[in-house]
Amino acid sequence: MSPSADVDPTCPLCQRPIPAEVPQSLHHLIPKLKGGKGGPTVLLHNICHKEIHAALSEAELARSFNTMEALRQHPRLAKFIAWVQKRPPSFQSRVPGGRRKR
Repeated sequence: MSPSADVDPTCPLCQRPIPAEVPQSLHHLIPKLKGGKGGPTVLLHNICHKEIHAALSEAELARSFNTMEALRQHPRLAKFIAWVQKRPPSFQSRVPGGRRKR
């Protein structure tokens, strides 16, 4: 077993560790509905993944926000990242505002 096997993965959105016991999910950088099936994915905290989909439509994700750099620069997500980085890696919360229409 390699030494890195005991290290929690890091969420590429908020840069916090993702403990094994915390809900996590894979985000398709290009939404499956927009041709991203089988494309690149990233492992995120579930709260971070929900915030992405609450902030952006599938079309916006496919067109303009299909990299982690672009996602981190979106105004709502940048504000969310600044807020969630002050919370422990195991923090969970409901995402206000619901999902955007696809």
